[in-house]
Amino acid sequence: MDNQKSNIKDLDIKEIESKVKEIIAEKLGIDIKDVKNDSSFIEDLGADSLDTVELVMEFENVFGVTVSDDIVESINTVGDIIEYIKKRAEESEKSSK
Repeated sequence: MDNQKSNIKDLDIKEIESKVKEIIAEKLGIDIKDVKNDSSFIEDLGADSLDTVELVMEFENVFGVTVSDDIVESINTVGDIIEYIKKRAEESEKSSK
């Protein structure tokens, strides 16, 4: 996988979703088909707290976003992190206009 930082404002929701799922599958060693938007990181995908920290660090690196600790605690599913990154992309787009 290409770990270069993406220009988040140039990505659409499908690209964000695809890249997030690719990162999760790679980091957790699971099939990307098993990564659904409603999948819980812990219950469905088998992630532990260290996995979660590593995933957040990878999302921050790849998408150029910061995910604060209080946000991390509220992210339970794949869809939650996709929505968070999407919102950061929209904010980035608005601030660049």
